[in-house]
Amino acid sequence: MPNAILTDKDRRQMIDKIRALPSLVREAVKGLNDEQLNTPYGPGKWTVLQVVHHLADSHMNAFVRMKLVLTEEHPTVKAYEQDEWARTREASQYPIQASLNIISGLHERWCGLLDSLPESAWKRTAFHPEHGEMVLEDFLKIYANHGENHVGQITGLRKARGW
Repeated sequence: MPNAILTDKDRRQMIDKIRALPSLVREAVKGLNDEQLNTPYGPGKWTVLQVVHHLADSHMNAFVRMKLVLTEEHPTVKAYEQDEWARTREASQYPIQASLNIISGLHERWCGLLDSLPESAWKRTAFHPEHGEMVLEDFLKIYANHGENHVGQITGLRKARGW
């Protein structure tokens, strides 16, 4: 994982992307019926419903990882099998509203945490089993774009299907 130094302005822009995601996700799924929510965004890909549940799962993991980096000395953060998580019954069948609520509340807390960090916190380190050595800033870089990428999958499907 590259450790390019971010400016405070760069970090603010990334935090603002995280802050904006709940509204973007809600808008992306607004008005979709059960059949549409259960449509994969591509062959062999997750359904819209699974994508939204994945965002809740992934961002909960990201929040916990970042808190571990902030509160422990060089923790090893846990990886998880996101495709297996997406196949669990609740992630493939449970109503979307629960994860929309999680995303909203979680992102409010997450941005509150990120907004409060001193400059020195951004260089705190962790070990990720898949990515190796990371600093807190690396997690911010990943998750600032993660949600937007998944919203793009949903909006791309809507556009392609004329929904």
